[in-house]
Amino acid sequence: MNKRIFVLLGLLILELAALFVVYQRRENIRQQNVQKGVIVSGSFDKSKLKTDEEWKKILTSEQYHILREQGTEIPFTGALEYEKRKGTYVSVGCDEPVFRSEQKYDSGTGWPSFWAPIGADALVLRENDNLGEKRIEVLDKCGGHLGHIFDDGPDPTGKRYCMNSLALRFIPD
Repeated sequence: MNKRIFVLLGLLILELAALFVVYQRRENIRQQNVQKGVIVSGSFDKSKLKTDEEWKKILTSEQYHILREQGTEIPFTGALEYEKRKGTYVSVGCDEPVFRSEQKYDSGTGWPSFWAPIGADALVLRENDNLGEKRIEVLDKCGGHLGHIFDDGPDPTGKRYCMNSLALRFIPD
């Protein structure tokens, strides 16, 4: 019996150590991602920056993963991919307008896509190479990850702002 308890305790300790390692690795990656990259345009609104603890109180766990840990939702699962009404898209982190329905188009990628933001100063664009390829990350004014921008969009800009639905909120006109 003592042997069985010793084995179970050993397994429990190993499991806790593994969970700790996974957590530490995830936190290190998140910190590296947040600090990586060069701002190419835009600037953050310092009055809207928050601590991780504050963000965790405001955002759902899924939103936190996307906005604060640079996550991506599964394609074709976001509610805003299928939104067709006229209105404004705001970032859930800053509650600031970032896109209009007139700029939205069906890119066929599975994520809400726009050919331009609502205004030149609505977003922050940052270079990143998290996946080994250089991309431009789209952030809101309070540092939340919204998605990425690509050069395969329609006229007049040729840009595709590929966004996560969970990072946006739609306000109909």
